[in-house]
Amino acid sequence: MPNATASDNRASKRGRGRLAILPRLGLVPSTSEVVNGFLDGALPAGQAAVLDAGCGRLSALVSFRSRIGRLVGVDIHAPDPPLAWLDSFQVADLCADADAFPPASFDLVLSSFTVEHLADTWTAFENVGRWLRPGGSLVISTVNRRHPFVNAYLSLPTALRRPLQRAIKASAADAHPLVGSCNTPELLRQALADAGFEKIEVRTTGNLAHAWRRRLPSFVLGLIGDLAAQPFASRRSTIVAIGTVAGG
Repeated sequence: MPNATASDNRASKRGRGRLAILPRLGLVPSTSEVVNGFLDGALPAGQAAVLDAGCGRLSALVSFRSRIGRLVGVDIHAPDPPLAWLDSFQVADLCADADAFPPASFDLVLSSFTVEHLADTWTAFENVGRWLRPGGSLVISTVNRRHPFVNAYLSLPTALRRPLQRAIKASAADAHPLVGSCNTPELLRQALADAGFEKIEVRTTGNLAHAWRRRLPSFVLGLIGDLAAQPFASRRSTIVAIGTVAGG
């Protein structure tokens, strides 16, 4: 295990180094920059109550911790080891457990690359909207099926896609089942509107090279995909969106 850990650390360091070339090639803004911009504008001035929906090992919310009074995580399984930056964690299915939290519990909800895994995106958005306070916002990042690489990836049979996921993800633990039923800019905007969200803003970014940076061959493939799609906003690999609950 120590050797595997050291190897993973070296791969992670090399992956971070590869990212330096992306701005020089015009792949801006990054997904994290757009997400952080939405979060900065949506967080209220006081100590906010925030939900990380489908939280992973890392979260954009950590950078805003000084503005968050209560940070709660939710996912279908508990993280192991526990995430130190969370105040509490709830095991729940966004698509099924409408009563996981009382109504109007949160000022902000973040969903980072979770939508593509949801079996019933529309119900999940309705549940999140119920948990948000009037004027609260949902910030989303997810993959875009209008990019041909993403669509091909999501369309693979599970038996083929699972080994590929484990190869390109940061760790095998990140290789969750994929659905992708609401993963175009148009479908995502419509699902948010159908769930009652207002002031919806949808943007796209190139994120394949970043997501696939761990190994050089996958990084190069992702870079080619990002560069090819960059002139066509609707076909970039990643969707970043924000919607607000009425009132407030």
